[in-house]
Amino acid sequence: MRNLLLLFLLLAAGCAQVETQPDVVVITVIGTNDVHGELVEQSGRGGLTTFSGYVNAVRKARADDGGVLLVDAGDMWQGTLESNLNEGYSVVEAYNALGYAAAAIGNHEFDFGPLGPKSIPDGDGDDPQGALRARASKANFPLLGANLIDASTGEMVEWDNVQASAVVQRAGVLIGVIGVLTEATPATTIAANVRGLEIAPLAETIEQQAQTLRLAGASLIVVVAHAGSRCTEFDDPYDTSSCRMDGEIMRVAQALPPGLVDHIVAGHEHQGIAHDVNGIAVTAAYSNTRAFSRVDFTIDRTSGEIIDRRIFPPQPIVAGGNYEGRDVVPDEQVVAIAGLAQDMAARRRAESLGVDMEEPMLHRTRPESPLGNLFTDAMLQMNDADIAIHNVWGGIRAELPEGELTYGDVYRVFPFDNRVSIIELTGEQLRSIVAIQAHNRRRAAGFSGMRVYVSCDANDMQVSMLRPDGSEIADEDVLRVVANDFLLLGGDSILTPVTPEEGFQIPNGTPLVRETLVAWFRANPGEMDPDDFVDPDALRWNLPTDLPADCQLSGG
Repeated sequence: MRNLLLLFLLLAAGCAQVETQPDVVVITVIGTNDVHGELVEQSGRGGLTTFSGYVNAVRKARADDGGVLLVDAGDMWQGTLESNLNEGYSVVEAYNALGYAAAAIGNHEFDFGPLGPKSIPDGDGDDPQGALRARASKANFPLLGANLIDASTGEMVEWDNVQASAVVQRAGVLIGVIGVLTEATPATTIAANVRGLEIAPLAETIEQQAQTLRLAGASLIVVVAHAGSRCTEFDDPYDTSSCRMDGEIMRVAQALPPGLVDHIVAGHEHQGIAHDVNGIAVTAAYSNTRAFSRVDFTIDRTSGEIIDRRIFPPQPIVAGGNYEGRDVVPDEQVVAIAGLAQDMAARRRAESLGVDMEEPMLHRTRPESPLGNLFTDAMLQMNDADIAIHNVWGGIRAELPEGELTYGDVYRVFPFDNRVSIIELTGEQLRSIVAIQAHNRRRAAGFSGMRVYVSCDANDMQVSMLRPDGSEIADEDVLRVVANDFLLLGGDSILTPVTPEEGFQIPNGTPLVRETLVAWFRANPGEMDPDDFVDPDALRWNLPTDLPADCQLSGG
């Protein structure tokens, strides 16, 4: 606290010396979220390279009458071959070149686990957060996680260059930036990599930090929060009728005292937001650098009062565009960083798998899709198991394009370093999983090796599970189930109903899920038709149109 107040005094002294600046200035806050390692453009859009041109255009526009604050709401580096090959180092270099002021820690920042080839610790000498801490130490900006708690002390973690908040100055205005991450973090990364950590409530943490920053003189409070929701209409920022107001970040914004926080840059859910919620400008810009968020604050430097505010809709990032009356020209330093990463990844990405997709393999229909079914079929066929289960909604990150299939295409579908795991479950246990997933229609787990029929009679759920030969799986049957270590560790809570008290034994040395998929494609060369993976007459999920919330499995 003492150091924070001292920093404010020093910054304030600097402000007093700047007498030639106008009393009224514009601070443009540019936010990114869920970049997921997207260094270069894809199909003419996105990429940190293209985004750098937009940032430079805004900086030039603000040069005479204000400043630019560039921040990120987490999930920066997990997701592309260019980034994952060096565990996010290239993205940190690009962020340094772009001049980020601060970034929130996201749940996927923990995915790499220990620094080096291990994705989870397997001994006392392995630091579960080794890769994250290594990346933080190389950043020229602080990583923020005010609600990231060391369970052994009950206090925020003490890691190099990881802070609760940061204080910056733009155009003579003192700005406080607070970072928090979703309370769902333990269930949305590899649980072994967050052992010993707890996530404190977001609203309570933000309020405490913001009050401290306000007392110390901050005129503008910005929160970078790896937590989200979604809106679909952006014509009027005061009209939230298209927004999911029960989403995590919306609940947080509504719980904060009015006037305490000015802006929340959100993320995590890969959706768009550009709305006023409880007097706070809440923004989010989808994912993978498809867009960025922007809010312009007009501030009286003398009083610190915000006299005007403009919330922009999510701003598309398009190669060769024009912004603020200037051509979007990628920054040379960012281009060079991305180029080195591309060169490193190019040979691996271009490897042909011997498969030709007759049409794109899509992942859009719910609860099952051609790509989701292909994924679970491949896992089942490549392992000695009866059933395959996968978190297809969240665990599949891209679709497969038409034409010759390459290693890079598969990598984009599954960039995670999760390993194949096989467990034994009874039919009764499997039925309990299905019963819960049936209520999760939009994000239901994917299956292979059985077809599921769910019905409801007076709130009594009936679940029938049929093998490919039509025989029914009985409660006493013991089945070998192939999943991945993310699910065994509690990921997406899919296996939670059947997880033993001591937890599942996590395998070491089993193949990566991604490499298993690659091997399956190599073993099935030739043309591949997406229609072969969804049979309308034999759907895997067979659910009633309306499944009442109180319809539960007997005894469940």
